[in-house]
Amino acid sequence: MTSQQSVLDEIERLDAELQAHFQPQIALRPQLNRSLVSFQANKSRPIYRWYKYKEAFSAALVEYLLSTYAIHEGPLLDPFAGSGTALFAAAAHGLDADGIELLPIGPQIIQTKLLLESAFTPEDFERLRVWAVEKPWERSADRVALPELRITRGAYPAPAQEAIERYLGALSGEAPQVQAVLRFALLCILESVSYTRKDGQYLRWDYRSGRMRGKKRFDKGEILDFGPAIAEKIGEIVADVTMPPMQLDLFAQPTRNGAITLHCGSCLELLPTLPGAAYSGIITSPPYCNRYDYTRTYALELALLGVGERGMLELRQTLLSATVENRAKDLLSIHAGWGEALSVADDQALFQAILRYLEGLKQTGELNNAGIPRMVRGYFYEMACVIAECARVLRSGAPLFMVNDNVRYAGASISVDLILSSFAERLGFTIENILVLPDGKGNSSQQMGKHGREPLRKCVYVWRKR
Repeated sequence: MTSQQSVLDEIERLDAELQAHFQPQIALRPQLNRSLVSFQANKSRPIYRWYKYKEAFSAALVEYLLSTYAIHEGPLLDPFAGSGTALFAAAAHGLDADGIELLPIGPQIIQTKLLLESAFTPEDFERLRVWAVEKPWERSADRVALPELRITRGAYPAPAQEAIERYLGALSGEAPQVQAVLRFALLCILESVSYTRKDGQYLRWDYRSGRMRGKKRFDKGEILDFGPAIAEKIGEIVADVTMPPMQLDLFAQPTRNGAITLHCGSCLELLPTLPGAAYSGIITSPPYCNRYDYTRTYALELALLGVGERGMLELRQTLLSATVENRAKDLLSIHAGWGEALSVADDQALFQAILRYLEGLKQTGELNNAGIPRMVRGYFYEMACVIAECARVLRSGAPLFMVNDNVRYAGASISVDLILSSFAERLGFTIENILVLPDGKGNSSQQMGKHGREPLRKCVYVWRKR
């Protein structure tokens, strides 16, 4: 038996032991499905449908959790707020909600929705209707150059790029709040009028771009014309905001919307600044340990928002370690109080066996990317610190709900749900449930040849602060 095979056998043994430990809490939950824990269930939902934030969970999931676990008071917290689904769904039911988000597209979505709710006048909505119907940019001689990054050059057909630049040029005559919403509408359609498609770890380029010569031909399908696409999006925004509020069966209509507070920045840096025992619940979904690089997949939007090349690099390194380009963070220099959290990760036998296995494969050149061990190590140590902070800011008895995926690298299944739950158990939580979706997740394309479609658990964790 090879040394690496013996470590792989040890991983399987330790995984089985940890699964046995949590078996009473592991529960298949037929009510949950991949649509509910992804953006799919938001696609036809007014307001939530405006921007396709692929990493989001649905408002329906938040409503299900609030109802099932009888959460009737806030404030709630989402330390990985993304596009703000948890914040807005909680606020719609009268609960105050705080969020933390680093990637600039998330705050842009959240702040624009708040602006539309609180600062728009009937005259402002009328200006949006004029833009949707009359398309004033088509008559404008003013053009503003579309900001670019190296990764986004040539992303649009020439007519679309010219139309976008005329659209940006025509904005200057509008009131600031109207400009903000029109820019947001543009963010919502960038991908659909471009040659690109978000594809996990990178932007995938359509063959019509001429950029992928010599590589496998990719056809993203229809590339929308700019004019109809932006007009439809502006019209959709106006219709959704001005329609009567939707009555949901799960809850009585609240007497008021909850207040939303957004903190822009890294949760590793901002969580330690929040007061202890301040929150009645946490609903969140961190980045998965899956090599996805959001700075690349959201490059079109980041460029339009003014993020430059240096800013992209800084963002990539500040985000939670989930891509092979992340360098190790000095976590104790971020917050000196995380010694216990790091010790918990040091002591987790399954996690440490996985690191030994991956490092061994790196030394023999058997990994398809040498950055995988560093990424996996960083992900779990950083998540241990996040979990410790979540325990600190929650009130006694308050629940934490987390959506996450298990992963596999080089033949080793990484039970993210079990490892993080074992961290949580030592950092102040009782593991109430690990709710398993009925349809597991298949392997990545890199793993498919060796392991077929052997499913990996996709779960919603339910932990409760002791």
